[in-house]
Amino acid sequence: MTAYVMGHFIPDADSICGAISLAYLKNQIGEDATPVRLGEPNPETKYALEKFGVELPELRTEFAGEDIYIVDHSDRELAPKDLDEANLKGIVDHHKLGDITTNAPLECWIRPVGCSNTIIKEMFDFYNVEIPASIAGLMLTAILVDTVIFKSPTCTPVDIKAVEELAPIAGIEDYKGYALELFKVKSAVEGTPVRELVKRDFKDFDMNGNKVGIGQLEVVDLSIFDSIKDDLAADIAALKEEGNRHSVLLLLTDIMKEGSELIAISDDASIIEKAYDKSLDNGRVWLDGVLSRKKQVVPPLQKAFS
Repeated sequence: MTAYVMGHFIPDADSICGAISLAYLKNQIGEDATPVRLGEPNPETKYALEKFGVELPELRTEFAGEDIYIVDHSDRELAPKDLDEANLKGIVDHHKLGDITTNAPLECWIRPVGCSNTIIKEMFDFYNVEIPASIAGLMLTAILVDTVIFKSPTCTPVDIKAVEELAPIAGIEDYKGYALELFKVKSAVEGTPVRELVKRDFKDFDMNGNKVGIGQLEVVDLSIFDSIKDDLAADIAALKEEGNRHSVLLLLTDIMKEGSELIAISDDASIIEKAYDKSLDNGRVWLDGVLSRKKQVVPPLQKAFS
């Protein structure tokens, strides 16, 4: 019986590349594992899969009665809806511990690093399993994107070491140059529907009983959003109502200026202002130095809600 390995809904590079790399590792140590995805890949993930010649995992959303491993999250909101009917065998994650519980012991690799694939690299080292070039390329991609080319406050020396070891295996001589290629792909928003942009990297969180959605778009030049900011604001307002959310936040992150413009729609904007100690101007504010949703956006917001 195979175990299905997956990331979260609205998967990013870490989720899809992590599912592929962890499934490969499991197969090498004698466990039958198959990578799957819970949604459509984003542009940089498609780019990496094509570059390294790896097939996109099958789309699958139902797992009742199946063995599963989850990567890049431990929150029910991001997991398969029939999670309780599946046999959760393990979690590999770099976020805060979420609300998933089990009735039996499970394998957990949870570390405060910048990317789940950094942890999977440590697992390869632990089991002394050689990493193929294609898998190394995907893992490298995920780490570079998740750490924003080492600029994110979530980045650790362990992430940097993993990249430096994976790059030559993947055949990437200039990994920073490759990372800029990835972010240029992420920055190509012209002609993309607004809803697709808003949901490209979007997660829902439970904050003291309130459903809060937070999206993030990372680009090399924030000016590409100048003509569509009003459309983005209108769409997150619609998304708030559609999902019965208390608040929806969208971070427009400029990786070169190292900061984010926050667009917020909320039932109580004072909570948003309290979280970041900033006043919103027409629902918007610049957050200097803010690059990480996980470390710089979610924790202060959760504290403000509590």
